[in-house]
Amino acid sequence: GTTLDLLSKMPLFGNTFSPKKTPPRKSASLSNLHALDRSTREIELGLEYGAPVLNIGGQSLKFEDGQWVTDSGGNTPNKEVQKLKKRNMQLEEENNLLKLKIELLLDMLTETTAESHLIQKELEDMKNHYKRKK
Repeated sequence: GTTLDLLSKMPLFGNTFSPKKTPPRKSASLSNLHALDRSTREIELGLEYGAPVLNIGGQSLKFEDGQWVTDSGGNTPNKEVQKLKKRNMQLEEENNLLKLKIELLLDMLTETTAESHLIQKELEDMKNHYKRKK
C-alpha cells in the first residue's frame, strides 16, 4: 500500500488514445478562377502576355512563330547578320575539312601499322629459318 504502488497502477493519460475523427473536406475549390475563360481572366487579372523579349548586349530580340527575330526597335544591321552567317559557314566548312584530314591520317596510320607488323613477322620467320639451317 505505498504511494509508489498506487501511482504505478494509475494510467497517466487514460487507458487508450483515441483522437476525434475530422470531417472530410468538401472538394469544391475556394477559388472560382478555373471557371473563368481565358479572356475574362486576362481582363480581370491583367494576364495579357506578349511575345517573350530578350535583350543581349543592347540587342533586342522577340520570339515569334518559333524563332527569335530582331525586334523592330533593334539596332543590329542586316549586314552584320549576313557577315556572321558567312563566318559560320566558313567555320563549318573548315571543321568538315579537318574531320576529313583526321580520318585520312587515321587510315594512313592503320596501313603503316599493318605493314610494320607484316615486316616484323617476315623478319621473325627469316630468323627462325636461319637458326634451323645452322
